[in-house]
Amino acid sequence: MIDIHCHILPGIDDGAKTIQDSLEMAKLAVQEGITSIIATPHHKNGSYDNTKTDILSKVKELNEVLKNAFIPLTILPGQETRIYGEILEDYEAGEILPLNISSTYLFIELPSGHVPRYTERLLYDVQNKGLTPIIVHPERNQELIQNPDILYQLVKNGALTQVTASSLVGYFGKIIKKFSHQLIKANLTHFVSSDAHNITNRSFKIIEALDEIEKQYGVDMIYFFQENAELLIQGHAVYKEVPERITKKKFLGLF
Repeated sequence: MIDIHCHILPGIDDGAKTIQDSLEMAKLAVQEGITSIIATPHHKNGSYDNTKTDILSKVKELNEVLKNAFIPLTILPGQETRIYGEILEDYEAGEILPLNISSTYLFIELPSGHVPRYTERLLYDVQNKGLTPIIVHPERNQELIQNPDILYQLVKNGALTQVTASSLVGYFGKIIKKFSHQLIKANLTHFVSSDAHNITNRSFKIIEALDEIEKQYGVDMIYFFQENAELLIQGHAVYKEVPERITKKKFLGLF
């Protein structure tokens, strides 16, 4: 199993603080059945800046430590970049890192409270550059919760999304859990990942999420998410279903 969103690199954002923390996270990941993790430290979110060169160096160091500790886990490079106007210029300058370096997939994080007005245009420009934007944890964005049609339009226009395992099983509350499931039902998400930061209050929860997905949607949906993660790290096109609108009536009926 591949986890495409995780804050396992030590000492560079609000994830693992020390190499020991990284090792503990790695051990737990293996217990959850994870064989590869894309390390996705925050970038340009107002608190942390982690450029492509720095991340590649940290990933190499952590893989050496894991190898020496006989932990069967591979770390791949990635980046969780907060949306900002100059993202393509910085991509050209070598600061922005696609997932697993050679793929065309790019994580985009929206602010938690709103969707910037320029989002649709920027994601259009990103795709014109030959990249595929993946909006991370849209289920935790307050404007999208209130107006899910914004996300529908972004996905319809070619963006992908990634839902957090913890969201699906209720660790961020009932509203976010229900919206996460609505996104799956409406074909508005393409990946389920941990967004793990530690082994305590922001852990992996992958097994719990997969159990929930199988119970609600059947084993085929598990294969859909797992195969998409594999296709992503191989740099191939992922599976997509035709997105559907979440109507206000449907959505309000969730609560």
